[in-house]
Order: sequence, then C-alpha cells, then structure tokens
Amino acid sequence: MMTEIDDFESVLRSDTPLIDTRSPTEFAKGSLPAAVNLPLMNNEEREAVGRCYKAQGQAAAIRLGHELVSGNLREERVRAWQTFATRHPDGALFCFRGGLRSEIAQQWLQHAGVDFPRIKGGYKAMRRWLIDTSDNLISNGHLLLVGGPTGAAKTRLLNEGNAGKPIPGSIDLEGLANHRGSAFGRRVTEQPTQISFELAFGAQLVKHRCNGHRKLILEDEGRLIGRCALPLALQSARGDADWVQLDASIEARVQHSYENYILKNLEELLVQDAAGGFDHFASGLLESLERIQKRLGGERFDALRSTMLEALASHERGTPEMHKTWIRQLLTDYYDPMYEYQMNKRNRPPVFRGNEGDVAEYLLHAAQRHG
Repeated sequence: MMTEIDDFESVLRSDTPLIDTRSPTEFAKGSLPAAVNLPLMNNEEREAVGRCYKAQGQAAAIRLGHELVSGNLREERVRAWQTFATRHPDGALFCFRGGLRSEIAQQWLQHAGVDFPRIKGGYKAMRRWLIDTSDNLISNGHLLLVGGPTGAAKTRLLNEGNAGKPIPGSIDLEGLANHRGSAFGRRVTEQPTQISFELAFGAQLVKHRCNGHRKLILEDEGRLIGRCALPLALQSARGDADWVQLDASIEARVQHSYENYILKNLEELLVQDAAGGFDHFASGLLESLERIQKRLGGERFDALRSTMLEALASHERGTPEMHKTWIRQLLTDYYDPMYEYQMNKRNRPPVFRGNEGDVAEYLLHAAQRHG
C-alpha cells in the first residue's frame, strides 16, 4: 500500500520538501514554494504521450510512456528521486492530479527500496485548497496595512522593525514578488510567475494562521508589484482595511531610494556581470523612466532624463551622489502627488501615523492585540 498525504496544511506549514514530477514546461508556469522539478517525462516525451492518448487512448499512451522512459533513462530519473528522498526523508512527490505520473514515480521508487509518499489530488488539489484557504483568511482576518510615500522604507520597517527581525504577523509581499515596487523596482533576477507568487503568498498565510497571529500586517501595495498582481481577495479587502501611515522626511526618502534603487541594484548586477553590470544598470534606469514617460509628460520627462544621464556619467567616473538630484525631483513632482491622490480615495483615515520608530512600536503592540 503506497502512502498518500492529504493534510495540505501540514505540508505547507512545515515547508515539506516536494518533488514535482510534472514536465519542465508545467513547472515553469508555477509550482509550490518548496518544490523542485524532477520530472517523470521531459517536455517532448510528454507531448508524444499526449498525442498518442488523443489518437489511440490511455492504454496505448501508457505503453508509449514506458517505452520512452526505460532502461538507462528510467534508472537516471529514479536515482534523482532517490537522492532527493535520501536528503529529505520527510518529503513527498506529486504530479498534476495525483494520478498516473506520481503513482508511477512512487512505484519505481518503491521497487528501488524507497517508500516515498505522494500528495493526494496532486498539484491541482493543493492549489485549489490554497486559493480557497487564502481567500478565506484574507476575507475573515484582521488586516492592517502600512502606507507611506515612496522611499519611506515601509519594507525595511516590516522586515527589521522588531529589533532587526520582522514585525510579528507581517508578510513581505515585495520579497515574494522579487520586486522593490514602483517603476524602478525591478531586480536582477526574474520575478516569479503569477501562479508561483500567489502560491507562495498562500503558503505564508497558512503559516501566519498556524502561528496564531492576530493581525495580518502588509505593506499597502497597489494592484501590481512589478508584473505580479495581488490576489483579488486582497485587492478587495485593502479598500476597507485599517492602515497606518509611515512618515519620513524628503531627505530620508531620497537617501533610502538612493541606497536601494541605485547602490544595491548596481551591486547585485555587478555580482552577476562584473564587466557589463554598469551598462545594464544604466539602461535599466532609463527604461524605467521611459515606462512612466506618458504620466510624466514630455517636458518633465526630458528634464529628468537629462539629469539622469548626467548622474550616470558622474557615477561612472566614481561619483554616484548626483543620482539624488533626479530622485528628489521624481519623488516630489511625480510620486508624492500620485500618493496623495491614492490616499484621498481611501475609505478611512489612518489609525496611526508617525516615524519609523513610532510606527514599529505601534505595530508591535497591534500584533498582540485582539481584533
């Protein structure tokens, strides 16, 4: 009797290591946070089996699958699963629906002397459960948002506001989306797919509930973080949610933006590409400015672009501080009016506002309060 797991909450709460036996194409569209792709069939093999299934039925497709993945190829894939199972004896495997592919992988492992459980219902069942659970937790939970103008260090507050550790009950949406927010927030590595972003957020919500947090504390994001859209339930809930406003001086905001969007971005690029990192950094800044060209208007865009080009030339000569000039202009002339407009559309005023230390203290107390 081969073991099946249907306690999805325990799997997600404990970050159970998972083998995703689906094809690389399926995996690339999105998977669970703790999953690695060790497929039963590669993309071409799966396509061939699919064509056979449509033309000749299930029995013929299964025969073809066994023919395509046999001999040394089968042994190679079983060894990869064995290695994973040895390193992660508490793990499990899954396919799309918890059916044939994961059952075959489980059987082959068993023949090799390894008993390894599979997820009942597979990826489809886990994803459906996670979406439903996430929507329920958002709709029926106690949501508290942290707002504030661009550069006020909202993400830093959530991740470090508890004596260098995250505020209890907070989830870092920008971290999950691998994006710093705003038009200039793109990072060196790619963002996750929309599916992977939602699944990662859902997994964090499950942990949030299991840890007994009384409030869900999030940065007040717009609909999109880069290309990752907030789940619809969260988009709906944020309009009526309580929120706090993080205030910061323009000098502090310019400095924070300079450190994150200039110095840290360039540092990450140079680690990836020491020779061409600066060129990629420069082109990335200019492309980010171009993305908001229509909203800036032609005259303001031209002025900002000119200042940015001067700052890049100065930076290449070893003096990066000139970036602060265009950063200040962008914050005061573009982002601040946009923030004021968005805040004026909110249904209620902030329940608290203050500087980083004051807001951190408020959030730490709020995390302990009921309701």
